[in-house]
Amino acid sequence: MPGLLVSFDLSASGLSAMRRKMDATAANIANAETTRTPAGGPYRRQVVVQKENPRQGAFIDLLERSTSDLRRTHPRHLQPRLSLTDNPRRVPTTETATQSTDAVRYEYMPGHPDADADGFVALPDIDILAEMVDLMIASRAYEANATALEAAKLMAQRALEL
Repeated sequence: MPGLLVSFDLSASGLSAMRRKMDATAANIANAETTRTPAGGPYRRQVVVQKENPRQGAFIDLLERSTSDLRRTHPRHLQPRLSLTDNPRRVPTTETATQSTDAVRYEYMPGHPDADADGFVALPDIDILAEMVDLMIASRAYEANATALEAAKLMAQRALEL
């Protein structure tokens, strides 16, 4: 049953990561025309960056450690040995929400309150179609994690019925 609890943790952290990505993308879409922020200037695109957590090691290192003794029961059977100490309970990534350094785009709108002396307004350089694609990708990954969590829950229920 401990392996099942690890799968709950992994799916939950994946759900959380994808939710943060969807939140940042939704904020980008909502602020695609925002010309003034409290920090000054136009809205800057939010980006959630996921990178490997160096404290937990690379996945390939974990795989190589676990497959060092593959042929245990029969020469044709492969059984990797993973211990709970090797298997992290969280997705081994760190996430940072950063403001993009994308350039702003300028449009000629002389009547706009934020227009400069020449009549140009600085707008965020956000591509709505690219943001929608990012949102769809994060949504599909969220659904996959939710499905994996539901499958693990059903397996736990079935195990308790035995």
